[in-house]
Amino acid sequence: MLLDTYGRTATDLRVSLTDRCNLRCTYCMPEEGLAWLDKPELLTDDEIVRLVGVAVTRLGVTEVRFTGGEPLLRRGLTGIVARCAALTPRPRLSLTTNGIGLARLAAPLREAGLDRVNVSLDSTDPDVFERITRRRRLDDVLRGLEAAREAGLTPVKVNAVLMPGLNDTEAPGLLAWAVEHGYELRFIEQMPLDAQHGWDRERMITAEQILESLRTRFALTPEQAESRGSAPAERWLVDGGPHRVGVIASVTRPFCRACDRTRLTADGQVRSCLFAREESDLRGALRSGADDDELAGRWRAAMWGKKAGSGLDDPEFLQPQRPMSAIGG
Repeated sequence: MLLDTYGRTATDLRVSLTDRCNLRCTYCMPEEGLAWLDKPELLTDDEIVRLVGVAVTRLGVTEVRFTGGEPLLRRGLTGIVARCAALTPRPRLSLTTNGIGLARLAAPLREAGLDRVNVSLDSTDPDVFERITRRRRLDDVLRGLEAAREAGLTPVKVNAVLMPGLNDTEAPGLLAWAVEHGYELRFIEQMPLDAQHGWDRERMITAEQILESLRTRFALTPEQAESRGSAPAERWLVDGGPHRVGVIASVTRPFCRACDRTRLTADGQVRSCLFAREESDLRGALRSGADDDELAGRWRAAMWGKKAGSGLDDPEFLQPQRPMSAIGG
């Protein structure tokens, strides 16, 4: 098991497959992009599958989500999914993507063993989408969402970040669109994980502001009778159900106390927290001949030192050196 000193157990593994992305979202990276990792620095397909296998068979991980960057850019993705789906016990497999290329890959990924997808989409207005992502690819994303639903990668979840002056008035319209198409919408507070370090706590759209905006058009009923536990999203029934909407308030309503996540970057570093400033190298150990017992021990040691919280509520909070695209969502 992956225990820490606060009694939490990590059963949810986020695996970044690449730091590359084909969008340039304003809250993530500059327009010119970033200096990508060189190929020798990246874990190979075999190394990814081996480390996922260690996590699942020796460390109690039950959920594996593939992230990026943009994971659909990873050429071996379908094979990685198939090999991870063949592990015993079989983990639940999901993917977080911007949806570009999903129209072509949804069915093969489902056949390989992928269970569901989360698609990032901040606006259904083509002009606003382009201003946020600096690419005119909205139609590709919408086709990807449709293909995911048709392939049975359900529930298809849509993740949206609201940005002041860009799409901050779109929450009710996005929810109406999601309800119409049968997608589960989740709003995410903007987090300090951009490469430009331009995040401003005073300007971010908060969970309370999002809910206030949604309630101008919808009746929202809290779904959870009790604490949400380790679930990142607080969820509400929309107009009595069955449709739901979620809000992930990592900044103003963090869920650190019950966090059950561990993270593996595309270059083989274990991160105990999305906002950690420390990493533990598994790639070096793996390539030096470490056996699975040693890899599992290193992973346990990395998680044992996990801090109580992200530190976002501390005025002296320091942003991680690596941005979201390099860490993995």
